[in-house]
Amino acid sequence: MDGNQNNTNNPIQSDIVLEELTENGVMRLTLNDNKRRNALSEEMMAKLIKSLDQASTNDAVRVIVIAGTGPAFCAGHDLKQMSAGRNNADNGHEYFKKVFTVCSKLMQLITNNPKPVIAEVAGVAAAAGCQLVACCDLAIAGESARFVTPGVNIGLFCSTPMVALSRNVSNKAAMEMLLTGEMVDSKKAEHIGLINRVVDDKKITEATMAMAEIIASKSRMTVKTGKQAFYRQKEMSLTDAYDYASSVMVENMLKSDAKEGIDAFSEKRQPKWQDE
Repeated sequence: MDGNQNNTNNPIQSDIVLEELTENGVMRLTLNDNKRRNALSEEMMAKLIKSLDQASTNDAVRVIVIAGTGPAFCAGHDLKQMSAGRNNADNGHEYFKKVFTVCSKLMQLITNNPKPVIAEVAGVAAAAGCQLVACCDLAIAGESARFVTPGVNIGLFCSTPMVALSRNVSNKAAMEMLLTGEMVDSKKAEHIGLINRVVDDKKITEATMAMAEIIASKSRMTVKTGKQAFYRQKEMSLTDAYDYASSVMVENMLKSDAKEGIDAFSEKRQPKWQDE
């Protein structure tokens, strides 16, 4: 059963992306280009960038979910578009540069978005589709989901997917996926840390929405502070990370929601967030 069918507004449909905002503040962005297996075509990336940009500043949005319709979560880049780019006078150099620049912008928008982003994975997540999963803050997958970085099989090493993949799993696990180009099932993906959990295929949306709604119930200020701090400190030395995290804690303690949360805990009641 669709876990959000009773608490959502009507979805806004476009050619390849469906947008749906629930009453609890969960924005669902569903890739909907089945003919191209939800590939990250130029059109798909442009729509996702626009949707993520809008969601980042929309106070009604507290959590973002990226899902897909059809047999594939996302097949990666649109190889037909990529191949057509070779017909340009420069053999596709400027076109390829543009595509990968836009893709990198999309992936960084997910990481830098102040709202937590959850991947809801049904079917195959391949190449840049696997990168999309790895870029999300959290990921839930169905039992039949598969993950692969197959570039090496066609003479094109998955260098950009490597960036996100290597920041999610161990070096050995990342290199095995990148060098063999073999499929990884959902259980192994969970084991190596690429996804958070595996659920029954029929309960993916239910499980994803349950997690999203838990996060959506927290202070928006606190979640934004925490996500930003998490990614910043990971790139620092241990000493610098502690210095930075300590300064974040000081600023966080001075916020009204921190006072409210502590007071509510002491008084054994539910907090009333002001998101500030």
